[in-house]
Amino acid sequence: MTDRAPSAVGAGAALVLEVSDLTVSFGSEAGAVRAVRGVSYTVSEGEALAIVGESGSGKSVSSLAVMGLLPSTAQVTGTIKFKGTDLLTLNDKRLSKIRGSGISMVFQDPLSALTPVYTIGDQIAEAVRIHQDVSKNHAAKRSIELLDLVGIPNPELRATSFPHEFSGGMRQRAMIAMAIANDPDLIIADEPTTALDVTIQAQILDVLKKAKEATSAATVLITHDLGVVAGFADRVMVMYAGKAVELGTVDETFYHPRMPYTMGLLGSIPRMDAEEKQPLIPIDGNPPSLVNLPTGCPFAPRCPIAVQECRTVEPDLDPTDRPAHYAACHRKAEIAQRSWAAADVFHRPEPPSDVVAGIAREERPVVLELDNLYRAFPIRKGSVIRRTIGAVRAVDGVSLEIREGETLGLVGESGCGKTTTIMEVMNLLKPQQGRIVVLGRDTNELTAQGRRKMRSDLSIVFQDPMASLDPRMPVGDILAEPMWVQKMPDDQIRARTAELLKMVGLSPEHASRYPAEFSGGQRQRVGIARALALDPKLVVLDEPVSALDVSIQAGVINLLDELKARMGLSYLFVAHDLSVVRHIADRVAVMYLGRIVEMGTVREIFDQPSHPYTQALLSAIPLPDPDKERSRKRILLTGDLPSPANVPSGCRFSSRCFVFAERLSPAQRTRCEEEDPSLMNTAERASGSKDDRPDDSQRAACHFAKVREVV
Repeated sequence: MTDRAPSAVGAGAALVLEVSDLTVSFGSEAGAVRAVRGVSYTVSEGEALAIVGESGSGKSVSSLAVMGLLPSTAQVTGTIKFKGTDLLTLNDKRLSKIRGSGISMVFQDPLSALTPVYTIGDQIAEAVRIHQDVSKNHAAKRSIELLDLVGIPNPELRATSFPHEFSGGMRQRAMIAMAIANDPDLIIADEPTTALDVTIQAQILDVLKKAKEATSAATVLITHDLGVVAGFADRVMVMYAGKAVELGTVDETFYHPRMPYTMGLLGSIPRMDAEEKQPLIPIDGNPPSLVNLPTGCPFAPRCPIAVQECRTVEPDLDPTDRPAHYAACHRKAEIAQRSWAAADVFHRPEPPSDVVAGIAREERPVVLELDNLYRAFPIRKGSVIRRTIGAVRAVDGVSLEIREGETLGLVGESGCGKTTTIMEVMNLLKPQQGRIVVLGRDTNELTAQGRRKMRSDLSIVFQDPMASLDPRMPVGDILAEPMWVQKMPDDQIRARTAELLKMVGLSPEHASRYPAEFSGGQRQRVGIARALALDPKLVVLDEPVSALDVSIQAGVINLLDELKARMGLSYLFVAHDLSVVRHIADRVAVMYLGRIVEMGTVREIFDQPSHPYTQALLSAIPLPDPDKERSRKRILLTGDLPSPANVPSGCRFSSRCFVFAERLSPAQRTRCEEEDPSLMNTAERASGSKDDRPDDSQRAACHFAKVREVV
């Protein structure tokens, strides 16, 4: 980089962090792993810098180097100046005085970062006392103040709780409280919202913004979610293969990208505000090995517009035609001149031809039907004499149907009953209450032999492909296993295995490889191939792309769309990423505390949500568009999901409902607290009676449902 990028918060802001030519490498049997290669950036007081890129790009390693938390085996060179002091020249004792006071960090997994045997209040108070000469009582009071500041309800009581007694969102809030305990000058947040529901994510981002305002701290946000970046950051640094490849203000980077990799990232994201459905734009290939980097630009093997110079000379991070904007690309001037976007550089696949497109929904057979499904887990107490003292009502009266060639998206916060619902379907057993009908057969009436036969028509793709594939078996055997169980002839199994690998975009030669030899996206393709081994009619997809980078995710989503269209498959798609649901689903069912609270087509649910919970979910989805993100009004839910062991009477959402709290009269509130609303459409609600006739129109379980624009 020939010139240092100026701060986005004004020339008068003081520099807090100045990283120059940072390199980090680790030894391995294969050679030196060059995790970070000559990275330079600055962060000023009050500024938020986002560092984005695929897994293995060096985002977290560069920030751990700033904190001095890398292992002793790491070789670090360059300079890291914090308020003028080079941190790389300090010993651990002097660094320890800066960590937690001058620089603090919010880790990705708060449960691992918090000590399980100490209360939350004690851990925050410890952070205060280490860096401030205050009494134990003063530190305890300060911990309560901090918990209150980050929005923990009843902070005096919650300060005495242990980490396992907090929800994921509350643990992350506690981590932020600890991070700002000593008014740091720099806060590093490493994927602080990755494992959280969208509603909790919105709350955490709001807390981070308040923390930044309260302390005037500079912030470094490490994330792969470009929607979060659009609404939070002032500047963006895009990393690839250990190096910064684009750096600029959030507006310049999103609206005028000059590096094809950045363009590919932006083009591969499914968007909630998309007006029409088109295949996503994937980035083909995988990031290079950091042990044997290719000559020239590391992105050249994946770049559709790479020229010979790209393959021989690695470009520097130099200024572009835009102000305060830098890119490492030999063709950045041509990209600017031609105003290329992602669709101009990368290939967008053609929409697949749908085999059931010409058949009306009501004329297609029902593949899955749930009628008033109920599943509760007993709560038992006692060690010698066990007795039941209650029940967790995980699924409490769920009714839905999926027809041939249709995708139903099942969405809701963690703990709402999504996973229990799909496990009840996959078990093919008689439910505690209600009915499960798969391909016209009631599971109440299935024999063991009938259940085994039906498993060929029903399959599942799991969230984590590495955990769901046996690491000791080659991929060919993994794909063949379901066919062995169904006693298919060996010659058919071999032919089908090769066919499945081709079907998901892999080579038949890959059959002899083991799961560890594949990338994350390739492993998920193997999981999909296994699910299709017996030519099923219904596939259950449990968060199938949440563990993948956005560039890899796009290819897997396109594959699922293509297979569904070509084979007439039906999907039950469980996800917390509602942008993915908007792209892939035909109909959506929104769950809350064991119940479906709204159901309808994708367009109805996303464009005209009528239940307050659905409206809150949709308003929390970040958009990869800075202008839209800055102008949006969030609906921030207060509190956490009530316990399914103690379900509120009446409307179970009323304790968190913004309509209940802000817009209803006392009489209307009483109705919500005492009367459990049924799932009704507009006409049924107006007449006050339930219509038992088949009805595919939008339905909501709310006494005062009203359409509200959220985007």
